[in-house]
Amino acid sequence: MASRKEVAELAGVSEATVSRVLNGVGPVREETRQRVLEAARKLNYQIHALAASFARGRSGNLGVVLPHVPKVRLFSTYYFSEMLDGIGEAVRERGMGLLLLYRRPQEPFDYVPLFRSVRIDACIVLGASSLPEEEAGIRAMADEGLPFCMIDHRSGDGRASSVCAAHEEGSRRAVQHLIESGYRKIGFLNGSPWYSPSREREAGYMRALREAGLAPDPKRMFAGNYSRTSGRRAAEDVYARLRDLDAIFVANDRMAIGLMQALRERGVRVPDDLAIVGCDDSDAAAMVDPPLTSVRVPFGAMGRTAAERLLDRLPDWRGTESVFHETLATELVVRESSAPRS
Repeated sequence: MASRKEVAELAGVSEATVSRVLNGVGPVREETRQRVLEAARKLNYQIHALAASFARGRSGNLGVVLPHVPKVRLFSTYYFSEMLDGIGEAVRERGMGLLLLYRRPQEPFDYVPLFRSVRIDACIVLGASSLPEEEAGIRAMADEGLPFCMIDHRSGDGRASSVCAAHEEGSRRAVQHLIESGYRKIGFLNGSPWYSPSREREAGYMRALREAGLAPDPKRMFAGNYSRTSGRRAAEDVYARLRDLDAIFVANDRMAIGLMQALRERGVRVPDDLAIVGCDDSDAAAMVDPPLTSVRVPFGAMGRTAAERLLDRLPDWRGTESVFHETLATELVVRESSAPRS
């Protein structure tokens, strides 16, 4: 097996630099880090992870905590799979491990022991909500000044690092597109209000209506839980109010597709009878009939950004002083489901 010295010679750096890169410790220029990683790959060099962890008092693992939802295959869900892919890329490039953990939604989860037992060096939380039971665990990490980040959710007090998407602006643009396409009676199917993207998407919907001089109508607002099943269920209420709707903005693609399927079964034609716009721009959006207009959310980039920012700051983490917040842009992808009114 190749030695660290051989990796250093091939990369044209010192052995100390090789050690810093492979252990994720200390500042290293990106160009140098890439050169070292490429040399290590060419020589098939692998550090002894356990010995290295003990030497630096770290586990070498980034923890990712996901909600455990019975009967839902999270890894096949576009939302989670894309974010995990982005996280995994960043972790792999830094020679670290990835530890996946589950928590039960709507129940307290104690994150702090994961750090104290040296199982993880930093933590990313996916699928977090504003439920008091879930926020308690987030507050505990913030109180301890631990290195962690939430993706696609913002904490109330700002002490938790976050990487989110510009949901309000994306939703505003989606509804504005419908208005520009000739629609005026625009409904909204949202997910649970406990998630900050739900609140931001609703704010964008309301803002677009106000800017166009249209009054929001509570009778045109519907509730789901981000599942395709909830979209199908909402179809009953949407169908009952179809005379008062000519378009609807849906807070994610899964609900939008469920809604489209159930409405089609009732003889409703999209977009002739009802235009529909979704959110996420998942793989399925382009494959349904008709193809679904959707707000593209950069979940993969969000995962990668969260992991990179967290690991970049890890060697010098200083509690709340190191907290960061980033918002990534969204993009509207127009397809046939929102064709202009004839």
